[in-house]
Amino acid sequence: MEPTQAVREPRQDRSRATRQRLLEAAVDCLSSLGWSRTTVAVVAERAGVSRGAAQHHFRTREELVTAAVEYGTEVRLRQVREHLNALAGRRLPTLDVLTMLAEMYTSPLFRAALQLWVAASSDEQLRAQVVPLEARVGRAAHRLTVEALGADESVPGVREMVQATLDLVRGLGLADLLTDDSARRSRLLRQWASTLDLALRDHTA
Repeated sequence: MEPTQAVREPRQDRSRATRQRLLEAAVDCLSSLGWSRTTVAVVAERAGVSRGAAQHHFRTREELVTAAVEYGTEVRLRQVREHLNALAGRRLPTLDVLTMLAEMYTSPLFRAALQLWVAASSDEQLRAQVVPLEARVGRAAHRLTVEALGADESVPGVREMVQATLDLVRGLGLADLLTDDSARRSRLLRQWASTLDLALRDHTA
């Protein structure tokens, strides 16, 4: 290895580590502080880096928080996929799938994404960044849910049942924002699992 390459690689590693700390700190700030208080300076402080270092990676707050939500979502979806792959072809019970999805939508990441979505609803420039992100995230979550349920979307009505499932867990995530809604959520998930089992019984892949 050339000396210049040896120097370059540690620098690149440090740069990647700094970027990751910023992304994780941004999710944490959005979730706990909200949009208005999540500034580049606040995120940089929580990440333990200088504001200049933060702005080297992300020029604006909008760029930082959008990247943070995308990064967090990719990490979470990858973890879920790895869990499914570890099952080696065995299918999770429907209630376990719903519980796993509900955990995604009651997490700090969902709270952070919600702050971003609300801010984007009244900011045209931010909305232009968030709408494509939401579309990508929505497609990825849908594909993962289809896979986890073993659903056959070629059957009429099955795609709508999958989408209703995602709409349900997102709504349950909203219901959990202000108060602990876990007891009611558990009852609803059990009932919806029974409904899904009946609806998909003869239409699983």
